[in-house]
Amino acid sequence: MDTFFKLSERGSNSATEVRAGLTTFLAMAYIIVVNPSILSAAGIPTTAAVTATCIGAAIMTIAMGVFSNRPLACASGMGINSIVAYTLCGSMGYGWQTAMAVIMIEGIAILVLVLCGLREAIMDAIPVSLRHGISIGLGLFIAMIGLKDAGIIVANESTMVALGDVQSGAFIVGVASIVLSVVLYSMNVKGALLWGIIVAAIIGIPLGVTPIPTAVVAPLDFSTFGAPMQASASGAMGLIEAITTPTLLLFAFSLMMSDFFDTMGTAMAVAKQGEFLTDDGKVEDIRPILIVDSVAAAAGGFFGASSITTFVESSSGAADGGRSGLTSIVTGVFFLLAAFLSPVISCIPSAATCGALVFVGFLMMSDVVDIDWSDILEGFPTFMIIAGIPFTYSISNGIGLGFITYVIVAIVTGKVKQIRPLMWVAAAAFLLYFLLL
Repeated sequence: MDTFFKLSERGSNSATEVRAGLTTFLAMAYIIVVNPSILSAAGIPTTAAVTATCIGAAIMTIAMGVFSNRPLACASGMGINSIVAYTLCGSMGYGWQTAMAVIMIEGIAILVLVLCGLREAIMDAIPVSLRHGISIGLGLFIAMIGLKDAGIIVANESTMVALGDVQSGAFIVGVASIVLSVVLYSMNVKGALLWGIIVAAIIGIPLGVTPIPTAVVAPLDFSTFGAPMQASASGAMGLIEAITTPTLLLFAFSLMMSDFFDTMGTAMAVAKQGEFLTDDGKVEDIRPILIVDSVAAAAGGFFGASSITTFVESSSGAADGGRSGLTSIVTGVFFLLAAFLSPVISCIPSAATCGALVFVGFLMMSDVVDIDWSDILEGFPTFMIIAGIPFTYSISNGIGLGFITYVIVAIVTGKVKQIRPLMWVAAAAFLLYFLLL
């Protein structure tokens, strides 16, 4: 095991990897409840959505661990699942089988780009300053997710965002998780982030935030598996309807752009914490990561779980010491168990994971000193990424704003030669993506 996963070489051990895998799982466990609740709006039975979510995450996370040997975990991505439920199946009226076919198509398209080397080449064409900006923006985004899930920050019509109810149970649990994470980490306690989650969840029991499970085992429902090959609401096979409808193919392109760059940002964020990001901002051995992630997107459509993608919450496990694919395998095994034990796993409230996510955000801010803010070509587009990712609540939107801005600033400052050909392609693709939104 040590030889296969290179544990000693990376300064890790089995115990650390297992602990990190559990930390990652707990930080992601909310998807077991949230994804089915969203997909139910598309007409997918809740029990089937739970099975698809857990099994899909388990298979692809284990595959990520085996083939990439990096601490990255996969599950149904937030955002695209909402598009499936409320746009494709909601306002547009397509059956969920057709929507899942669209997801499978975009996953296959991304896989083709990876196998052709285009996805990796675009990542290599990104200026170093923008790579740092993606890492910083992801840190703020991760922290924002944690604060939002705990109700520490809430939406507000007057100010857009505001402080939540300080007397609410979720707020108290969220603050407790932050304090616990900082204190335990400062004391060099092994598994500080994991202990912060567990203790915060216990604190949430008397506050009514952490529910007591009413059951232990739940039945599995595989009825969504092979969704694109099933008959849709129109009576036609979902895959056939998706391929023969131009509007749906345009949707597939838009979703592909989101998946394409979300994973790029996530990989860089986890690589920063997992110590496999080079000094010039490149992710070591990125190709197998991209291949598995692309297959995962297509697999998500096939399973009926929406697009499965690499989760930015993986950085919590990396920050807790995870350095190899063993972390991912452990996370995947927990997802497999969760398919049967979802009533128990779903009791971990998202507020309890707030501290881990906020602390990871803090760790990722270190890249800010590597940016030359006096150079407008390096500084301003980077700022647009840093601000764009959390402010638009989208990794791909923030990256797109930065890419387009970089091209514009390079043109007006007479530094067009610094723009690599694939940056032109990426900026143009993002412009088209924004126009299609």
